[in-house]
Amino acid sequence: MSSTAAGVAVPATVLVYSSRPEVRQAVRTAVGRHPAADVGPLTWVECETGEDVAAAVDEGGIDLCILDGEAQPTGGMAVARQLRLEVADCPALCLLIARQSDRWLAHWSEADATLPFPLDALTAPRVVAEVLRAGVGVPAVGP
Repeated sequence: MSSTAAGVAVPATVLVYSSRPEVRQAVRTAVGRHPAADVGPLTWVECETGEDVAAAVDEGGIDLCILDGEAQPTGGMAVARQLRLEVADCPALCLLIARQSDRWLAHWSEADATLPFPLDALTAPRVVAEVLRAGVGVPAVGP
């Protein structure tokens, strides 16, 4: 995600992965379509399986993946690690973690950020906006 010369934010595509639809909905609700005045609008892509995530990332156009560390049968941390190891232009990765003690696993999986779950409606948009502003893993826009 980057801004144009006029200061208008370029839209970003955010993938949210969880085996549970209520978690995907909670992420979309907490982050919203405009997480900050200079970020968005966001387009959401929902994935229910790790295979769906891999296919969506392979297709391209994903700026950020928010991955549920508690997803079944494949957790978000394993998916994050696989993406980092196998995808050359890997999008930014953010992990939902239920316990602060899981932060070391998020670090192992090479995630760019973590979000505590259940989500805080003030923290979630801020973290997502910061990751998108940093453009971690996002290829530069060409001419």
